[in-house]
Amino acid sequence: MAAKIIDGKSIAQEIREKIKKEVEELKEKYDIVPGLVTILVGYDPASISYVKGKQKIAQALGFYSVEERLPENVSEDELIKLIDKYNKDLKIHGILVQLPLPKSINERRVINAIDPRKDVDGFHPINVGKMIIGEPCFLPCTPYGILVILEKIGCQVEGAEAVVVGRSNIVGKPIANLLMQKRKTVGNATVTICHTRTKDLAFHTKRADILIVAVGKPKFITADMVKEGAIVIDVGVNRIGTTPEGKAILCGDVDFDAVKEKVSAITPVPGGVGPMTITMLMKNTLEAAKMWNGLPNEVE
Repeated sequence: MAAKIIDGKSIAQEIREKIKKEVEELKEKYDIVPGLVTILVGYDPASISYVKGKQKIAQALGFYSVEERLPENVSEDELIKLIDKYNKDLKIHGILVQLPLPKSINERRVINAIDPRKDVDGFHPINVGKMIIGEPCFLPCTPYGILVILEKIGCQVEGAEAVVVGRSNIVGKPIANLLMQKRKTVGNATVTICHTRTKDLAFHTKRADILIVAVGKPKFITADMVKEGAIVIDVGVNRIGTTPEGKAILCGDVDFDAVKEKVSAITPVPGGVGPMTITMLMKNTLEAAKMWNGLPNEVE
């Protein structure tokens, strides 16, 4: 069996085109421009790259885009003061603090400082709570992107056995919750959550009709751990080397080359879930702009 390679770039581009058109309409009809601020603390190369990518796409979509870069030794209080500034800025509808933060800063306190109505990452406890009970809210961007991928490829989620390998607050826990919810689309799955300390992990993963992996371990899931014909969503992004030109060589948490011969569909790394994560951030920011201006939206 040769798997369908799920083209996250193509799906993301289709959504971005719709966002761009809606941004143009907002500006023309209401003089509203969605505003996004990204806040980066320190000099981590991967974080710098991620923020640059987000800024580039925001600008291409016609957003009002602001980038704040702070030194690694910035105090927690200074960072929270900056967040408060943008909480009050009427031109900013979305606030993104790039994670991870330096160890000297309490990540949870920083997330809690963001106005939940501008929490376009979907990490604030109020948005997490709303998500869990099924109320409209900002969904965390990677799980949101996974839902859209599953819907776009026509995956039959209702009644399916879904196994999530990974229990992070950013991916594992929220996607498990979303898949089991009573949703009109991509919901009503039977969900099992596993992690790196699960006994006999393969027992669980081989039962999965839908397997979602987010553990941060290169090629952790091998072909003998997956069910014939399963759909595999690989969230991992692992740097395993560099090319002679200095470009990073990336791989996922799934042994792509071996697993793709056994499953029905699989996301590649790069080019799978990654583009969707950034796109859903833009979608959340657009919805925030509509919400702040009293227009119909998907988060309240």
